[in-house]
Order: sequence, then C-alpha cells, then structure tokens
Amino acid sequence: MAKPVPLTEGQIQYALQELPGWTIIDGKLRREFKFRDFVEAFGFMTMVAIAAEAADHHPEWFNVYNKVVIDLVTHVTGNTITERDVALAKRIDELA
Repeated sequence: MAKPVPLTEGQIQYALQELPGWTIIDGKLRREFKFRDFVEAFGFMTMVAIAAEAADHHPEWFNVYNKVVIDLVTHVTGNTITERDVALAKRIDELA
C-alpha cells in the first residue's frame, strides 16, 4: 500500500462539504456523536473498531456514557489529514 499523501487546505475544505458534522480541531478531523445511553455508544464504537481495523486506520477517540468524540489524523504522514481520514469519516457516518 502506498504511503498516504497529506491533503491541502483546499482539499480538506472540499472534503468537509461532504462530511456534515465534522470539523477541524487541532489539525484533526473531529466529530462528536451522542447516543441514547452507554450501550448504544459502545455498540457504535464496536462497529467503528471493526471498520477501522479492516481499513488498517485507527481513530483517536473518547467516550463518556452516551458521548463519543472521534478524531482522525494519519500518523505516518506526521499527523496530517489524508484521504484515508476522509474515507474513514464517511464510513463512520454510515455506521452512525
């Protein structure tokens, strides 16, 4: 697999148009999800974990009760946003 290439600022802004709810915080793609309860949040995290493992691209995330915050960045490119992050964000949205 070829090493991912960092997206330009323009490419990131274009990608955000296709990713409602996602923002850039501290140079990372971020979205916050809220669910009815912890079990629903954990079930979502489980589905994301399976998708992330299949893509060999893993999120940074935080969970408290019904809230899940996901940050996406590509570590092998020096913590930049790449097409891999955009693709995983789209997949996460499908799972939500």
